[in-house]
Amino acid sequence: MLFKSFSSALLGIEAYVVEVEVDFGGGLPQFIIVGLPDASVRESKERVKAALKNCGYDFPPRKATINLAPADRRKEGPAFDLPIALGHLAYLGIISPESFRDHLFLGELALDGRLKPVKGVLSAALLAVKKSFKGIVVPRDNAKEAALVKGMDVFGLDNLVQVVEFLTVPGKISPCLFSPAELFARPEFDLDFREVKGQHHVKRALEVAAAGAHNILLIGPPGAGKTMLARRIPTILPDMTFQEIIEVSQVYSAAGLLKDQGAVGRRPFRAPHHTISDAGLIGGGQIPKPGEVSLAHHGVLFLDELPQFNRSLLDGLRQPVEDGKVTIARASMAATFPCAFMLVAAMNP
Repeated sequence: MLFKSFSSALLGIEAYVVEVEVDFGGGLPQFIIVGLPDASVRESKERVKAALKNCGYDFPPRKATINLAPADRRKEGPAFDLPIALGHLAYLGIISPESFRDHLFLGELALDGRLKPVKGVLSAALLAVKKSFKGIVVPRDNAKEAALVKGMDVFGLDNLVQVVEFLTVPGKISPCLFSPAELFARPEFDLDFREVKGQHHVKRALEVAAAGAHNILLIGPPGAGKTMLARRIPTILPDMTFQEIIEVSQVYSAAGLLKDQGAVGRRPFRAPHHTISDAGLIGGGQIPKPGEVSLAHHGVLFLDELPQFNRSLLDGLRQPVEDGKVTIARASMAATFPCAFMLVAAMNP
C-alpha cells in the first residue's frame, strides 16, 4: 500500500519538490530509505518510531520502503521526518491519504513528537507558491520565515498530535499571521558611525564608498582606527528593500543561521578570520553550502589584516567580486549562490 506526501530539499539556496513515497509490503519488518539519503535522513527511522509511540500511535510492524524522489539528487537533513511519519499514520488509518496531498510538509521530529526547526524553510515557502500548493506545514519556530512569502497559508505547529488534528479536523487550526513589525524588526546597531570623532578624510571616503557600494582598502598603522571604522559602515548603508531582505534571508535560511528571527532585517557584516578555509570563504562541501561571501550578500565583507590571508583565498575572490555570484561545482551537482557584497579590507603599511 503506497502513500505519497510532498516535502522539499535544497540545491544551493533554491528548493525543489521531493515526493516522499511510503510503501508497506509483506516480509520481515524493515525500514528502508532510498533516494540518495545521507546519514541524518537514514536515522529518521528511530526518530519517527519513537515519536509515533510517544504520541500514542502504533508503529506498523511491516516492511516499509521510503523513496525520496527525484532519486538522483542527494538528500540531507531531518526535514523529511514529518512527511515520513504521515505515511505511517495514513497506513494506520488515522489520517486520510487525500488530506496531505495539497500541502508541503517539513519538520524534524523529536522523540516525544515535538517539531523541531529545520533549515531552508523560506526557500520551501517560495517553492510552495510557485508550485501552487495550498499551504505549508512547518515547525512553529520556522513559521515567521515562511510567512514572509505571500499567497499561501502557513501553519506553524508544535508537535505531531497537532499535525493530526490539522489534517483530520479542517479549520480547527488557523494559519499563522504576523504583523509587519514582527517580521521586519527595525534594525538596531550596537555601534554607530556618528561615534567616530575626527578622521574626517577617512569618513568622507567611507561615505562615498557606501553611497556607491564601492570596495575600499584602509591602510594605516596599528591603532589608527581601521577596524573601528569598518565595523560601523553598515550603520550608514541604506535600508534593504523587500526583495533584498528575501534574498539575504534565503541565504541565511539555507545555511541554518536564520533561527527564529524570521528575516534578516539589516545588512550583513561578515568579518572572517584570516585562517578561514577556501570552502569557508567561497562556499563548498560535498553538498555545497554558502560561504562567507554569500553570507555577506547585500552587505559588507570585511577582511582585516589582508596580507595574512592565503593567496588562494584572495584569488578565489576575483569571480565573486566581479560577477556577484559564485558557482560551486561537484561531480553530481552544481550550486550557484548570490554574493553581491561591498568588500572592505584593512592592512598595515
